[in-house]
Amino acid sequence: MGKAQTIFIAGHRGMVGSAALRRCQELSEYEAIVATRQELDLLNQQATFDFLKSRKPDCVLIAAAKVGGIHANSTYPAEFIYENLASATNLIHGAYLAGVPRVLFLGSSCIYPKHAPQPMREDCLLTSPLEPTNEAYAIAKIAGLKMCQHYRKQYGVLYHSLMPTNLYGPGDNYHPENSHVIPALIRRFHEAKETNASEVVIWGTGSPFREFLHVDDLADACFHLLEQENPPDWINVGSGSEVSIKELALLIGKTVGFQGEIKFDYTKPDGTPRKLMDPSRLREIGWTPKITLEAGLEETYQCFKHSLSDKTLRD
Repeated sequence: MGKAQTIFIAGHRGMVGSAALRRCQELSEYEAIVATRQELDLLNQQATFDFLKSRKPDCVLIAAAKVGGIHANSTYPAEFIYENLASATNLIHGAYLAGVPRVLFLGSSCIYPKHAPQPMREDCLLTSPLEPTNEAYAIAKIAGLKMCQHYRKQYGVLYHSLMPTNLYGPGDNYHPENSHVIPALIRRFHEAKETNASEVVIWGTGSPFREFLHVDDLADACFHLLEQENPPDWINVGSGSEVSIKELALLIGKTVGFQGEIKFDYTKPDGTPRKLMDPSRLREIGWTPKITLEAGLEETYQCFKHSLSDKTLRD
């Protein structure tokens, strides 16, 4: 057996980064390099450059990002564009300066246009306007993707990107206002159950469809992609299936054990009617997800309760 490849997982304490670290530790072919925010501030350009030069990993996996739901994105757009742009450019250019041969940059499905044809293919990028509520985050992610593409083209380095659909799983953020839909609903249903509330009210009609991928499946996809000698500049990763918000709410209510009524507030906005990734290119190179939504939600709820009890819940 040859020497293990070293891989710097930027953002290893976040939901995505911690899943990547778990997967990396299961694989004998890789040896993880990590640094806490106190040890390395990715917004500090010189510190990032110096770290990469001193450690010189074989690969950098960029999972570090400032993330949040619609409320957070629309309330703090300046922080979202600055922090995500700064960390991405510092890591990508720093990797190049340090002679790192491979970078895998993790983006998001929100890079695609608001009215992209469904399911969304990779080639619909930049064909029409973005969703205004998360434009700042999306632009930063597009910049990172394009930076990898152009460094690869000009310098011959293997820098490429993976665009995940909506993610959930262990280590998610459960902030009451700034979290994504699955952690927000898990928390709301759990609190309703604990207080014996008679009902839970969900914004909108419940009719929009969304796609979800367990974060451990994403981590598995990352390492599958790293085994490819000539991957696309960017590629989608998703479950390939979708569920309505109403179906999702009913499923989470059942998972949590909430016995009350679920109501929908039709006066509140629905958002985009449908948002589904086209995962066919990743399927063609041999990767498919393994975790069903039902099983993933059950595991995620157990992790939520455990984090509540030991006071490690991210909120």
